[in-house]
Amino acid sequence: MSRIGKLPIRIPEKVKVHVADGVVRVEGPKGTLEHRLPPGLRLEVSGDSLHVSRESESRTVRGLHGLTQRLLANMVEGVHAGFSRTLEIVGVGYRAEGRGQAIHLSLGFSHPILFQLPPGVQARVDKQTVVTLESIDKQLLGETVANIRRLRPPEPYKGKGIKYAGEVLRRKAGKAAGAAGAG
Repeated sequence: MSRIGKLPIRIPEKVKVHVADGVVRVEGPKGTLEHRLPPGLRLEVSGDSLHVSRESESRTVRGLHGLTQRLLANMVEGVHAGFSRTLEIVGVGYRAEGRGQAIHLSLGFSHPILFQLPPGVQARVDKQTVVTLESIDKQLLGETVANIRRLRPPEPYKGKGIKYAGEVLRRKAGKAAGAAGAG
């Protein structure tokens, strides 16, 4: 039995879960999300909790059991409280500016970059170097943050680039001045 798959998912107040024809619809104060259950898995709503169970013991169904439980738990948490990720921009002249559903980034290239946010993701720019992205869909938020970071990943010498808030970078030492050539 999957250790994660057998855990119940608690449904907070103001969150409604509907299951029909293998599609789970979760509604809450922040919005609505849908997910299609994989074949071989069953969802039982009992009181204020959800339970994911398997109909068979095949390898694929066992592999999807824990994944489905976590996806549904993330949906419930997303429509209730939402998710947010923060990016920090490090470098002289590197900055961001939010304009509607787009972020304008100056990252040391010859041109500014216009990053269009997908529907369902909102951005807030603080101090031109801190970008906070929020969404109810954890997977979409993670993909969006990774795509923004991919525009200019932090380099190992000075740490210039876009990094996650709290990310610890492994720094390399630069060249040793004059030590190797004297002789």
